[in-house]
Amino acid sequence: MKVVLFCGGLGTRLREHSDTIPKPLVTIGSRPVLWYLMRYYAHYGHNDFVLALGYRGDMVREYFLNYSEAMSNDFTLSDGGRKIELHSHDLNNWRITFVDTGLHSNIGQRLLRVRKYLEGEEVFMANYADGLSDLPLDEHIDNFSKRDAVASFVAVRSAQSFHAVHAGADGLVTQLGAMQEQPLWINGGFFVLRSTIFDYLREGEELVEQPFARLVGERKLMALHWDGFWQCMDTLKDKITLDRLEARGTCPWMVWRK
Repeated sequence: MKVVLFCGGLGTRLREHSDTIPKPLVTIGSRPVLWYLMRYYAHYGHNDFVLALGYRGDMVREYFLNYSEAMSNDFTLSDGGRKIELHSHDLNNWRITFVDTGLHSNIGQRLLRVRKYLEGEEVFMANYADGLSDLPLDEHIDNFSKRDAVASFVAVRSAQSFHAVHAGADGLVTQLGAMQEQPLWINGGFFVLRSTIFDYLREGEELVEQPFARLVGERKLMALHWDGFWQCMDTLKDKITLDRLEARGTCPWMVWRK
């Protein structure tokens, strides 16, 4: 099953890094978040990727064109430096299609731009490429395949440290608590889509606004609630959180290590 990764955003809330590199290439430890996400999908057997490029798409292309597995895997050097024996491999069975989808295109338009590379795919996946999770992907796909839905996404708890406020018309607060403790779910960005999604998506529209509203009206949009690990890479604070987890070796999103 093909996986569309939206890699074209400006990453305005992560300016400390995305002023110089595209958001999907911001690193966690020594690897970019994009690599971790692709490795996650490949773990479940989905290694045919379509990268919808935009802002600094040239850097995403260069990253993979110049990719050296020896720079991120254990290896043995011998024969005076002429022989390299890799002890593990990353992307030797990956297939990656790079598509320029425009600098200022929204997610819906980026999906339309890669449509021709999804011919023959009755079902495909998509991701914002800025969040990591330990979601059991095979269960997500299986749950979707059993239903008469056009689209499904993962609903997660908000990772924000803000407090949710409930107050009456008179301003009197009736409840105050951390976002994670509230009965509030947000779109986590892990999509499973049927090809018929293009029947609901029109030029200029954002994916989760008008098209998803039409699906809601026809009862063809699903959400899988996931209470496990999910963390976006949206701000510098998010990056620090993920960096600290990686430094401690506590990386729930590395499902391939389990």
